[in-house]
Amino acid sequence: MANQLDEMNPVTMEEGRDASVIAKQVPIKVGWGSVLFEVILWVLAIIPGLVFLCMKISAGNHLRQLEQKINANASEIDNYLEQRVQILSNCAQLVEKSIKLDKETYTQIAALRSGGRVNDNDDTGRNELASKVDAASRGINVALERYPELQAHQQIRDAMQQNSYLQREITAARSVYNDSVNQWNHDVNQWPTKMIYAARHGYTTRVPFIASQETKEKARSTFFD
Repeated sequence: MANQLDEMNPVTMEEGRDASVIAKQVPIKVGWGSVLFEVILWVLAIIPGLVFLCMKISAGNHLRQLEQKINANASEIDNYLEQRVQILSNCAQLVEKSIKLDKETYTQIAALRSGGRVNDNDDTGRNELASKVDAASRGINVALERYPELQAHQQIRDAMQQNSYLQREITAARSVYNDSVNQWNHDVNQWPTKMIYAARHGYTTRVPFIASQETKEKARSTFFD
């Protein structure tokens, strides 16, 4: 049998291809084969059926514990996002005292403060909130670039340093969150016990934390001329 991927005669994409996360929760489903599998266990003898029942109970415990872990990791991201919104709000007020900050930036930050936290299971909402916080941060950075003298303001400088620190903490918390989500997506698709339990209880896959379009574009830009 010939190699399916032949490096000697490659088909290449000269233009390259960008990778993106598909933000979709996929319902876990099992077919008639899984039902037949369970029936056969009970038909063969009561012991195999009871053993598999215990295995499903264990699988349920595992998935519930993993779900709590994901929620804890998500909460940590939310806490950092809340702190970052507060820092940006304070910084915006300081900048506003010195110059007329772009109205859209100020309105956006005010909306973020009043928007509250996202629900624990709202993966999409958490991504949208992070994207809005990034945009608000960019708006303040643009103002500081236009007025370099403001960068010497100690309170503003401290606030932007705290913003930078929180941004790094969010990045680290995202990695931990995504590891847990990856474990969840792996486990709910692990047949037979975990997948059957997940399907019977209406579980879906989870969406990992996604980098905003702004972050992707910034990563592709030229930093050094």
